[in-house]
Amino acid sequence: MIKVILKDGKVLEFENPVSAEEVAKKISMGLYKNALAARINGEVKDLSTIIDKDSTVEILTFEDEGGKEALRHTAAHIMAQAVKRLYPNVKLAIGPSIENGFYYDFDADFPITPDMLENIEKEMKKIVKEDYKIERFELSREEAIKFMQDKDETYKVELIGDIPEGETISFYKQGEFVDLCAGPHVPSTGKVKAFKLLNVAGAYWRGNEKNKMLQRIYGTAFPKKSDLDEYLNLLEEAKKRDHRKLGKELEIFTIMEEGPGFPFFLPKGMVIRNELENFWREEHQKRGYKEIKTPIILNESLWHRSGHWEHYKENMYFTKIDNQDYAVKPMNCPGGILVYKSQMHSYRDLPLRLGELGLVHRHEISGALHGLMRVRCFTQDDAHIFMLPSQIKDEVLGVINLIDYVYKLFGFEYHVELSTRPENSMGSDEDWERATNALIEALNAAGLDYKINEGDGAFYGPKIDFHLKDCLGRTWQCGTIQLDFQMPERFDLYYIGEDGEKHRPVMIHRVIFGSIERFIGILIEHYAGAFPTWLAPVQVKILPVTDRANEYAKEIEAKLKDMKIRVECDLRNEKIGYKIREAQLQKVPYMIILGDKEVENRNISLRSRKEGDLGTMDFEVFAARIKEEIEKKISNI
Repeated sequence: MIKVILKDGKVLEFENPVSAEEVAKKISMGLYKNALAARINGEVKDLSTIIDKDSTVEILTFEDEGGKEALRHTAAHIMAQAVKRLYPNVKLAIGPSIENGFYYDFDADFPITPDMLENIEKEMKKIVKEDYKIERFELSREEAIKFMQDKDETYKVELIGDIPEGETISFYKQGEFVDLCAGPHVPSTGKVKAFKLLNVAGAYWRGNEKNKMLQRIYGTAFPKKSDLDEYLNLLEEAKKRDHRKLGKELEIFTIMEEGPGFPFFLPKGMVIRNELENFWREEHQKRGYKEIKTPIILNESLWHRSGHWEHYKENMYFTKIDNQDYAVKPMNCPGGILVYKSQMHSYRDLPLRLGELGLVHRHEISGALHGLMRVRCFTQDDAHIFMLPSQIKDEVLGVINLIDYVYKLFGFEYHVELSTRPENSMGSDEDWERATNALIEALNAAGLDYKINEGDGAFYGPKIDFHLKDCLGRTWQCGTIQLDFQMPERFDLYYIGEDGEKHRPVMIHRVIFGSIERFIGILIEHYAGAFPTWLAPVQVKILPVTDRANEYAKEIEAKLKDMKIRVECDLRNEKIGYKIREAQLQKVPYMIILGDKEVENRNISLRSRKEGDLGTMDFEVFAARIKEEIEKKISNI
């Protein structure tokens, strides 16, 4: 008898080897109809996989990550099959599932234009209707290379050559189409009920700018049309909220051809930026942080000592000063460490929390640049905490509480991932185990659920990453807490303990916003440019109905300026409806409208961006309202 242990602990018994598909049918017909893949002994496999020994089995639907990936991976193959039918001379590169969809890279001797996507979709629909069974088979290395050489698929031949000796080389077949692939896939093309091709972009082969530029078609797929429609509506909303579009319209920032990847902040953008930085400083001062500023350029030997030269050199910029080699800093931590080293420290001084709004530069290929989200220079809201080993848990908890407070203030939900030791790392197994266990202990003490992200830690230590979710349900990795035993060792940091001897401190690297530039980009899209009053570049717009109200408007403007309210007075000889529409387009939180009645009665007529017309009121009532809104940082989106 073969025992199949299900996710809920229930055990099914079978007399003979059984496919995962048959297991799904045995559980329930409803599950069988929705099944897309299976997790067998921890690995995601095709439903056709035969189970011939006692195993744990979880049937995966579209609600599961493995099910989503299998469906979308199959959609990528269906798209490639459609492209090959329509354009037989196109060469295939790679086509994985990705978050929210899939893509496939093609080498074509003609441009694939957006208007061609409709024809490709029509061919895909035929392939789905034909409902080809998707079959896996394996070949030896020599057979696999010849198979793809005969098809003149040069990129596939290169990929086969890079597969390590001893690893299985597998293919998937659907109708006339065969692709090199590790899988898994859904049982047949008919499972991919709803899909949409979204756009075409350039992509270097294997992400290397020295290689040929290929053409990448992006798409998404769902098991139901209603789910697809909902997602496409979200995409349309995301387009309206695109920070590059709104950043230009609202005069927040610009990117110029003289500095690709180097954003220019305009006066209104600087208001937002300064408010964020002021808020950052206030909250850090409350929590015992001391602010520092370290140089942007430091000599090359420092970066050798820190390990960045070995682990991060390809992302750095370099220069020479007096014939000596220097590097533009890609990270703030070595500067923070030098500040710590500049003085003697006792155990009584620890924890020492040093915060820095530090400008860093990192090389990004031009194709990866994206508004404020992916830039070549940005300001990290860094802090480096130097502490006793006994203080690790409390310090990590302190950072977790600060991140939680900040994200909730902006209306973000978040989830947490614990990233463990990467292959390209430094330090002993013992240090890594101590650091990882310390982070786990702090997460458990904070009562946070977390996902383990194997092998994605920093090269010097494990980390906790905070992925915030915006109002469209998209996630952004911003905050991080990295626990480091390596840098104190490499830089010979020490403190004098109670025993009068030298001891090694432990170090935390952490950010809250992450990159201020990127965080502003996220906020623009999260709020659709309609910032809470405390962040809005212009908080109040005064709109006189006629010239007769201009003097009273100037009087109200002066009062608001005395209150440190950011106010503009629109004295143009335009109709009031035009002025109101323009203020709405600029997403100003409040409009004060002044006509003859308001002048006569010495009051105001108030309009809110969120609530519309609020009617007539005394100026002092409004002044108290907006003052409270700003001081308490109330969200009024």
